[in-house]
Amino acid sequence: MNRPLLYLVLCFLFLVFSGLGSIDRETILLGLSIAKAEEGTKPSQTTSKGPCKPTPPDALGPFYTPNAPERTSVGKGHILSGVVRTSVDCSPITGARIECWLAGQDGSYDDEHRATLFSDKTGLYKFESNFPPPYMGRPSHIHMKITAKGYQTLITQYYPAHGKTEGEFDVVLIPED
Repeated sequence: MNRPLLYLVLCFLFLVFSGLGSIDRETILLGLSIAKAEEGTKPSQTTSKGPCKPTPPDALGPFYTPNAPERTSVGKGHILSGVVRTSVDCSPITGARIECWLAGQDGSYDDEHRATLFSDKTGLYKFESNFPPPYMGRPSHIHMKITAKGYQTLITQYYPAHGKTEGEFDVVLIPED
């Protein structure tokens, strides 16, 4: 566990068990999101014969709706791409289902900013959207839910660098037991 996240968890547990205060769910999720944003979002692995570090999970958030339409674009201004890989040996995963959802330019979630896309035979995916705006203290982010046969489902978030029109986010899945 990385240090910022460990610190947040320990502080939260201290406050809860000491009775010194109450923290609502949104505050906890905000702290976890900020820790994740500070940690960085792009794994540095490339295809190799050794194992890859799995992508850490992140909050699903309250705005997930299943069965997003199949499409690779929900707007213009930011292109997110990457490769879906296995943690076993960093090899690409073909046909991984990637659900993406984000806030529109006005900061609200709607059906127009939801999409389902699939990784190609090299594990590559590409998604185009507006640059996600920050809202209610949350940094800019795109939610992602990745599923692939034989692998654990991953729910994570991508945090684009401010002002960037493109971003790379490789996703590393763990095989099912």
